[in-house]
Amino acid sequence: IEAGGAHKQGPNLHGVFGRTAGTADGFGYSGAVAGSGVVWDEKTMSEWLKAPKKFIKGTKMVFAGIKKDKERDPLIAYMKEASA
Repeated sequence: IEAGGAHKQGPNLHGVFGRTAGTADGFGYSGAVAGSGVVWDEKTMSEWLKAPKKFIKGTKMVFAGIKKDKERDPLIAYMKEASA
């Protein structure tokens, strides 16, 4: 998570909160994510991290999710601070 950082397996997450899913320039998103209309905030990020394939059906995200709130919440807090 750094300003101007390279995309890797996923898009660089700098500035992700407040951004519409599938819109980071230079990353090849699935049609499902690009067409989802999701705007990232704490609630949408929590749902995504909990169960990506349920939250945006058709995503190619290869990640089972983080089921426990107590594990997701600190990650989201870190992401929010680091991506500002």
